[in-house]
Amino acid sequence: MAVATKKSLEELCINSIRFLAIDAVEKAKSGHPGLPMGAAPMTFVLWDRFMRFNPKNPKWFNRDRFVLSAGHGCMLQYAMLHLTGYDSVPLEEIKQFRQWGSKTPGHPENFETEGVEVTTGPLGQGIANAVGLAIAEAHLAAKFNKPDAKIVDHYTYVILGDGCNMEGVSGEACSLAGHLGLGKLIALYDDNHISIDGDTSISFTEDVGKRFEAYGWHVLEVKDGNNDLAAIQEAIEAAKAVTDKPSMIKVRTTIGYGSPNKANTAGVHGAALGKDEVKFTRENLGWEYEPFVVPDEALNHMRKAVERGASYEAEWNATFAQYKAKYAAEAAEFERQLSGKLPEGWEKALPTYTPADKGVASRKHSEITLNALAAVIPELIGGSADLTHSNLTLMKVSGDFQKGQYHNRNLRFGVREHGMGAICNGIALHGSGLIPYGATFLVFADYMRPAIRISALAEAGAIWVMTHDSIALGEDGPTHQ
Repeated sequence: MAVATKKSLEELCINSIRFLAIDAVEKAKSGHPGLPMGAAPMTFVLWDRFMRFNPKNPKWFNRDRFVLSAGHGCMLQYAMLHLTGYDSVPLEEIKQFRQWGSKTPGHPENFETEGVEVTTGPLGQGIANAVGLAIAEAHLAAKFNKPDAKIVDHYTYVILGDGCNMEGVSGEACSLAGHLGLGKLIALYDDNHISIDGDTSISFTEDVGKRFEAYGWHVLEVKDGNNDLAAIQEAIEAAKAVTDKPSMIKVRTTIGYGSPNKANTAGVHGAALGKDEVKFTRENLGWEYEPFVVPDEALNHMRKAVERGASYEAEWNATFAQYKAKYAAEAAEFERQLSGKLPEGWEKALPTYTPADKGVASRKHSEITLNALAAVIPELIGGSADLTHSNLTLMKVSGDFQKGQYHNRNLRFGVREHGMGAICNGIALHGSGLIPYGATFLVFADYMRPAIRISALAEAGAIWVMTHDSIALGEDGPTHQ
């Protein structure tokens, strides 16, 4: 047998991703094959050359976080989890895509599939969650790292599409991310110009790159995301080199790449290719393998992630052991927080009352309790959607979380209710024990209902503070109370 060249091996790996997606969607007769077919090259480069993760310990703390914000293309993520050796997605689960009880549901669910960080059903939620993940990393790094020991040092990578960029929640969250200068947040935009209704020229013609530059992001472009792996690699390297801004990489791709009759059409977005088109696509890409068969050369290469992951974790464990020996108190606090166990005796800080005490507004009681807990629960972090002094949600023991001041715990979300909700979910799902809260008027919960719903479904554990819920409060009228 001829030995595969580097280029042919890369093509083999990329087409393995594509055809696992094609075959799974075809078997289910349901799903979205177009995005995995187009985004396979950038995803391969990201996972194979950059991401640090351990397939045999999906919850290893210092892993890079990956978010597929365009969650309808979830077979892309499931294919990567399978190929790189996650036990949660064996081949049998790929074959059970979208079936009841499988670990490969129709959109990524963090509570179903190990290796999936956040739930990304509604478009835009994932990129906004990623801002929360990056905030968590920045906060913990500022709190625990020492000049001679970095125990918090990882990236948040996102793949998002046109739909995510159209949804308002992404604009809210990405505007805040730019203001905060979250340099370890890197988004790859699958710029394929197709949505369910057809070519995006019918509704979405803005210059996304300029918009993100205005947000304060570092923007790059890869003109041929179908074939130019070197350009994709160079763009990610350039993004990592910019440490004071989040980065957006526009990767021009072809949805349904390889399909002779459906590529670059809305028809490949959300429906199986069909028996004949699957056959034509196999012929077009020279794929001689039966459904769900991954060639040994590709699988062996992709499974090297297992060995790399073990090495990454072992290296981190050694760093943490040195940290623990030198900074015992900080290490103990770090371990406690990661465990999710609250500080001993925290409940003793709670205020107590008697029937003789004078009544005050419930939001005042909330403020008193919040500040009592903030003093004894250092993992509490959060803020308000520009209503801090109305919601009474300022932690007096801390300053504001701002660029260069990431150790602080008061988050200033601005007038961005929906973004706030999704960001809080990301912070909660970072897996580091942080307890986020977000506050607004109860009536404005309507602006963030999707994020609240996802918070419940994903078991995120974020806290929502809603005030001004009475028609008897103030004179603002029915739009505010």
